[in-house]
Amino acid sequence: AMDMNTAFDLEVRAHCPNALVVYDLFHVIAKYGREVVDRVRVDQANALRHDAPARRVVKRSRWLLLRNRDNLKPDQASALDELLAANVPLMTAYVLKAQLKELWFAPSIKAARARWAQWYAMAMASGIAPLQQFAKRLSAYVEGIIASAVHPMNTSVLEGMNNRIKVIKRQAYGFRNADYFFLKIKAAFPGKVR
Repeated sequence: AMDMNTAFDLEVRAHCPNALVVYDLFHVIAKYGREVVDRVRVDQANALRHDAPARRVVKRSRWLLLRNRDNLKPDQASALDELLAANVPLMTAYVLKAQLKELWFAPSIKAARARWAQWYAMAMASGIAPLQQFAKRLSAYVEGIIASAVHPMNTSVLEGMNNRIKVIKRQAYGFRNADYFFLKIKAAFPGKVR
């Protein structure tokens, strides 16, 4: 399991040619948020230059659009619903984000391929340039997304460990002795006692 970093991909393919790569849901959706949702939001805000109050609402909606609906408070959910009802391109980008997530939860390879084909067709038919560009770029990584139907894995544990190591380093204002730093890391992750 990895993000869509080309360097990681090339190393795995060079050293583990029989490995099946699974791209992490979080990283793909975060990339979608940056490249599609943010771009569509900015474009829609720029199109509303003549209507300052409406423009302000769209410009300030970034976190509403990027958060999972389950994590929104009731007033935020209603604000999101109003925003999406008033802006078709934002609604399209938001709905396709939710449908993109469903690729990782397909019960089989066949179902995942069908979901991908449907999502890709909707993205291309949307008429939204950032969404179409993202879909074209994502098509190169589709096998690693579809692989999650067979191997439901992610990088969340590894990301948590990396963050913990960064906290250890930050709390010490850095380490001058690498051996001591690695001892602190080993102490933070003792492993299973037999």
